[in-house]
Amino acid sequence: MFKRCLICTDFTDGLDRFASYVPSLSASGLNYIVFLHSVPYREESELPQVNEEQVAAAKQRLAVATENVPAGVEVKVEVPNGRPSDTIPRIVNQETIDVVITGTPIRSFLQEKMFGSTSMGLASAISAPLMIFRPNHISVYTREELDLRCQHLWRSLLIPYNDTEAAKQLVEQIKHWRGNDNQSNLQDCILLWVISEGGRRPQQTKEKRQNEAEQRLNEVKQELERVGLNVETQVRVGNPTVEIVHAVMTQDVSAIAVGANDRSNLLQWTVPSLANEILRSSWYPVLFFSQA
Repeated sequence: MFKRCLICTDFTDGLDRFASYVPSLSASGLNYIVFLHSVPYREESELPQVNEEQVAAAKQRLAVATENVPAGVEVKVEVPNGRPSDTIPRIVNQETIDVVITGTPIRSFLQEKMFGSTSMGLASAISAPLMIFRPNHISVYTREELDLRCQHLWRSLLIPYNDTEAAKQLVEQIKHWRGNDNQSNLQDCILLWVISEGGRRPQQTKEKRQNEAEQRLNEVKQELERVGLNVETQVRVGNPTVEIVHAVMTQDVSAIAVGANDRSNLLQWTVPSLANEILRSSWYPVLFFSQA
């Protein structure tokens, strides 16, 4: 699905562990991988100074990524000085990155009302999709589990869908990335439409809405099948966040795919703050697409 990946780590998010699994990452379809750790400038004097010790230590810590590289795969380690919000967009443009893998500490998420100030800034600053992991999720994997996880980063996606413009654009993005790669690691997806329980509506109205949702999902299913995906559809009734989280816990998926209409208005992908709620409630990785 993706070929050129930037993996950003601050060494507290667990993502530096990926450096030991380059062969497994290549099995997910990646053939160009950049590991990045941004080192802040020293602030002891009036002029910012490069922290040479931290730069050297970070390079040494990530050097394992270049030690066991399969044929046909290129790996780079970048340790620039500066803020991640500045260095990451620069590397994304410089290296023509397809997808950015980043983490989201819980404390930053709750404080920033999203998935951390750095990730929040990235969503506004870059057009490449973001693969967002919970650090405590990555940290508890055994070596064997992490090896498999790296092989199947986006093998199967849960796609919440409700026929809004943002949902349609999300499907178009997935069709684009899957359709441009005949050997894509993305194989399966689940289209999930959640009908909210709101007010006292007649039973036939709810049934009508379910029938309409099923009909529309079948149309979208056919679109995705044309690019070689195996597609399952589900219609549920209830709270969207609860049903989405329940679905991902009971289905065999690699990540939840979400999207936004506008990078500058991150949460407007279905209803306000639904993406926020998914990230707060789900321990599963989230693959975030945005449209300019």
